[in-house]
Amino acid sequence: MSNTWLKKLQQIFCMPPENKDQLIALLRDAKQRALMDTEALSMMEGVLQVSELRVRDIMIPRANMVVIEHDDPLERILPVAIESSHSRFPVIGDDRGEVMGILLAKDLLAYCTKGRRRFDILDLLRAAVFVPESKRLNVLLNEFRANRNHMAIVVDEFGAAAGFVTIEDVLEQIVGEIEDEHDFHEGTTILKRGEREFTAKAFTPIEEFNNYFGCDLSDAEFDTIAGLVTHALGHQPKRGEKVDIKQFRFKVLRADSRRVHLLSIRLLPTAEDVAN
Repeated sequence: MSNTWLKKLQQIFCMPPENKDQLIALLRDAKQRALMDTEALSMMEGVLQVSELRVRDIMIPRANMVVIEHDDPLERILPVAIESSHSRFPVIGDDRGEVMGILLAKDLLAYCTKGRRRFDILDLLRAAVFVPESKRLNVLLNEFRANRNHMAIVVDEFGAAAGFVTIEDVLEQIVGEIEDEHDFHEGTTILKRGEREFTAKAFTPIEEFNNYFGCDLSDAEFDTIAGLVTHALGHQPKRGEKVDIKQFRFKVLRADSRRVHLLSIRLLPTAEDVAN
């Protein structure tokens, strides 16, 4: 075979990708040939996906927001901050529920000691950043970095608050679940929060879940809790969605457009509990 034909064959099989689908196929092929690991491939796919997603795809909807009323006393605010474990809270005012600003949990520490000064939530409010539902995630990420913001209130086409989004939500589209100080010790997949409250990693095998709770959820069709919850909802779960399966109420704490990462679990009262 002549050198000319060899060059033509090389050109055919070494053509650079012409679109995103071809690029992803090339990356997956590289993973199959052990040129990169699964985590690296997942992050690269996440980077490519971020430019296609919009804020509405990952935001926490208004119905699932933990908010503070502008006239709430400190005695009501502190339990909300402690129970939710959030670091930032939208503060809403008047009957229309418009967001007045953002309250940082750390700013409440000064009011938790004896001899604290008079509490006025207006003294603690930080300016809220507002973004439209249609904004692309890559643009939002650049704005977060440039302005050093961590949270933005999402508004709909009429200017009403539709939810909120954080820089962590955007980064999780690229790197997957970001663990925080409340997460699990190494090797654990289920964490007890209270008498009837638990948190579980979504990839927890159903068999392990059954052993932990002494229950009998079926693993005939699905291997993990994420698969069970996804099937019960009938679609790819989004953050804040809830579903009851037997004696458990599952709530999606963290999820992206590809998979569920973290679930909260509440044990529902049984007939025996009600009787007692």
